[in-house]
Amino acid sequence: MKLLRKTATMMLLTAILATTSQAQEKKENNIIDKVIAVIGNEAVLLSDIEMEITQRRMYGILSEENLFCRVFEDMLQSKLLIAQAKIDSLVVTPSAVQAAVDERINQMISQLGSEKAIEEQLKKPMSKVREMLSEHAENENLIGQMRSHIMQGIEITPSDAKRFYETIPADSVPIIPEQYSFQQITIYPPTADANFEVKERLLELRERIMKGEKFSTLAILYSQDPESAKRGGELGIRSVTDYLVSFRNAALSLKPAQVSHIVETESGFHIIQMIEKQGKDMINVRHILLKPVYSASDQRLAFSRLDSIKNLITSDSITFEQAAMFFSRDEKTRMNGGLVANPYTLSPRFDKDQLGSNYFALRELKVGQVSDPFKSIDENGREVYKIVKIKEIIPSHKANLKDDFSDIKKMAEGQKQMEKLIKWLDKKQAETYIKIDDDYKDCKFESKNWIK
Repeated sequence: MKLLRKTATMMLLTAILATTSQAQEKKENNIIDKVIAVIGNEAVLLSDIEMEITQRRMYGILSEENLFCRVFEDMLQSKLLIAQAKIDSLVVTPSAVQAAVDERINQMISQLGSEKAIEEQLKKPMSKVREMLSEHAENENLIGQMRSHIMQGIEITPSDAKRFYETIPADSVPIIPEQYSFQQITIYPPTADANFEVKERLLELRERIMKGEKFSTLAILYSQDPESAKRGGELGIRSVTDYLVSFRNAALSLKPAQVSHIVETESGFHIIQMIEKQGKDMINVRHILLKPVYSASDQRLAFSRLDSIKNLITSDSITFEQAAMFFSRDEKTRMNGGLVANPYTLSPRFDKDQLGSNYFALRELKVGQVSDPFKSIDENGREVYKIVKIKEIIPSHKANLKDDFSDIKKMAEGQKQMEKLIKWLDKKQAETYIKIDDDYKDCKFESKNWIK
């Protein structure tokens, strides 16, 4: 499922760039494009609508009634959000745009193989591709910030969720796909030698920096944080609360241009250089991250240890819950019997496509069975070894309050967010200069306030 999601993302990115490129080519070749709406200082071009329709059709929306007008209204909403974001002086940092562009280009490289292949597919140099992606990323960021600002303060109580569920017609109750809940015992291989080697390497890099080499150059060459490495290790202006405690404390102790000693976090080992501080809690730093590399012997020891733990469980010498508490190194689950929470819903239930590498171990198991040891990657990108046990398989079913409360609560929250957004749009439509081209005033918009 991860591969399918990547492919879908790639299709979307290619569509964005290809259709944006077509719109730019119209301008470059003096082919007339048309402004069909103005919202504040933001313009909607006919090519904007054509681009979005092309993208939707790539996803199978071929003959939706009133498609042009629906896309047009969505575009009007987006432009109104962008216009208000600029009025409210919301800022998109260059580092945030750069990070988004890098992520999208990496997705395209993973699909097409290289930057050269991207250029050939889109018939544009990478400089132009980055320029188009930057504009798209900046607008997306502004829209996201504005939506978050509008949605502030929304809370859904249990009674709100219950009332929402009771308003859903019986034939419209959503179907919940098959779900899994599972437990895990996680260990890391013996790391003394691997950690020593990483620290030695970082000490060498730090010494080279002290002797005059550029931190940013060494970050590009050696850091194992691929996104920041492309920017010379720079992480951008961020709140100190975004960082793990040990990283944060080390960074805050630095003066501009000063380099830290080795810092250990859940992601690996770092050296950090302060770029600038803004106020009490905003910092911009560079870092070089190195991760331990486990030997084949380390891996065999990890598998052997997990095999022994599994044998204790299957021979009834210890329960899985007790084993998780005694042996697991995953602090988020070990005190809860190894039960894993879905990070998207905070419930212990996962759809198949949310299980990641765990699915390949779980798919062959029945409820109560324990998997063989397998290798995985944790949320910090570290190599980890685990055994898992299926606690429950929940068959596909119509949503109900007893079994699916967290899902229903999210649906209720989504509805409340939509109601608040519509109310905000109505208010801003009345306050904002909006001009729709006469040729497009016959569109059947859901909101009647676009036409003045």
